[in-house]
Amino acid sequence: MATMTELSPTAGKYSQDVQGDEKLSPGKAPSLCPTRYGIAFITHLCNFIIVAQNIIMNITMVTMANSTNHQSQFNSSTEGLPVDSFDDPNNSPKSLPAGAPVYDWSPQIQGIIFSSINCGVILTLAPSGYLAGRVGTKRMVGAALLGSSFLILFTPLAADLGLGFLIATRTLQGVSLGLGYGGQFALWERWSPPNERSRLCSIAFSGMMLGSCIAILLGGNICQDLGWPFVFYIFGGVGCVSCLLWFVLIYDDPVTHPWINITEKEYIISSLAQQVSSSKQPLPIKAMVRSLPLRSLCFCSFSHQWLINIMVVYTPTYISSVFNVDIRDSGFLSALPFICAQVVGILGGYLADFLLTKNFRLVTVRKIATVLGSLSSSASLVVLPYVASSYITAASLRTLSCGPSLFSQPGIYINALDIAPRHSSFLMGASRGFAQISAILAPTVSGFLLSQDPEFGWRNVFSLSFAINTLGLILYLIFGKADVQDWAKERKLTPL
Repeated sequence: MATMTELSPTAGKYSQDVQGDEKLSPGKAPSLCPTRYGIAFITHLCNFIIVAQNIIMNITMVTMANSTNHQSQFNSSTEGLPVDSFDDPNNSPKSLPAGAPVYDWSPQIQGIIFSSINCGVILTLAPSGYLAGRVGTKRMVGAALLGSSFLILFTPLAADLGLGFLIATRTLQGVSLGLGYGGQFALWERWSPPNERSRLCSIAFSGMMLGSCIAILLGGNICQDLGWPFVFYIFGGVGCVSCLLWFVLIYDDPVTHPWINITEKEYIISSLAQQVSSSKQPLPIKAMVRSLPLRSLCFCSFSHQWLINIMVVYTPTYISSVFNVDIRDSGFLSALPFICAQVVGILGGYLADFLLTKNFRLVTVRKIATVLGSLSSSASLVVLPYVASSYITAASLRTLSCGPSLFSQPGIYINALDIAPRHSSFLMGASRGFAQISAILAPTVSGFLLSQDPEFGWRNVFSLSFAINTLGLILYLIFGKADVQDWAKERKLTPL
C-alpha cells in the first residue's frame, strides 16, 4: 500500500545512464486520458495566467504613459524601457478611448515600475519551492494565483492613487507570482514518472509562452477598443476563474487524488518507489553553493532568461520604433514567435523522452535540449538589427529567435530534478530566482545602451544578449551534470 512517504518530494531519482524505460517503470498506464497529463494541462493554464499577468504592463505602458516628451527624457535616462511606439502623431494616445487616464511617467519611472514586480518574484521563488513541498502545492499556488488576480484588478486604481501605490501593488503582485511559480515545482516530484518527466514539465511550463503570446496579441486590441484598464480587469477576471479550476482539479499527489485510475496510481507509485521522505533531511546549503554543476545550471538559466526578457519586453517597442507599426499590428507580430515557441516547447519535451528510450545518456539529452534552445535563438536575434530594412526578414528572424527557445525547458530548467531530486523543489525555485535577476538587469542595461547610442543601440542590446547567452551555454556544457550529486544523496544518521 502506498504511503505519503513514498510520494514525498524526492521524485526523479534515476541514474545518468538511462538504458531505456525498462528500469524506470514497470509498465504503461493504460488510460485514455491519464490524470497526470490533466495535472500538466491545468498547470499549463496556471503558468499562462502567471506570465500574462506579469507582462501586461509592458503592453499597456505605451498607452498609459504620456509619450509627448519621452525622447528628451529618454536621452537623459540610464535605466528603464524605451517606450516610443507612439512617437508618430498618428499613433498618439489621443486616439485611445476617452476616459482612459494617461500619466506623465518618464522612461526612468517606467523602468522602476517594470522592475518592481520582478523584485517580488525574486524574493519568493526559492523559498516557495521549499515551502510547497511541506505545506502543499495546491494550497500555496492556488492562494498565490488568487492573490495576484485581485492585485491585477486593483492595478488601475493603484495607478490613480499615485506612483507609490502602483509600485507597492506591483511588488506585492510579484510576491504572489513568485509563490505561484516556484510552488508548482514540488508537484512534479510526486506526479512525474522519470521517463515522462521531460514531456510533463514541458507541457506545464509551455504555458508561460502561451501567456506571453495571448497578452501581446490581445493587449493592444483591448487598449485601443476598450481602454488600458480593461486589460487588467479581463486578465484579473480570467485569473480568478482559473483559481476555481485549480482548487477543484489539482491534488498534491496521486494518493490523495479522488478520481485517478487505480492502474495509473500504481504506475506512478511504482515508478517513484525508491524515493524516501526528505522532511528530515536538512538543506546542504554549503555543498549546494560549492557545486559546479549547480552553479553552471544557475548561470545558464540566468543567461537564457536574459535572452527571453529581451525578446518579451523589447519586442513590441522594437517593432513600433523601427517599422512604425500600429499597436494592433505590433501585438499580432509580437505574438507570432511565442505561438511557435509554445509548440516547440511541448514537442521538445516529447523529443527528450524519446531520446532517453534510444539509450541516450540523460546528461547528453539535457545538453542537446539546452543547445537547441539557446544557440539558435541568440544567433537569430543578433542578426536582427542588420536586416531592419527588410520587414519580412526581420519578422522571420524574430520568429526563429523566439521559436526554438523553449527547447531549453527539458534541458536546464528541469536539470535540478536529476542532480538533486531530494531537494529539487527548492533548487528549481532557487535557480529560477537567480535567473529572474535578469528581468531587472536586462531592461536597465538595455535602456542604458539605447540611450547612449541611439544609432547602434539595438545592435548593442542584441549583441550583449548573444554574448551573455553563449557564455552561460559554454559553462553548462563544460560543468553540467545529470547524475545525483553526493551532497544530494540520502545521509544516514548514526546513533550517538
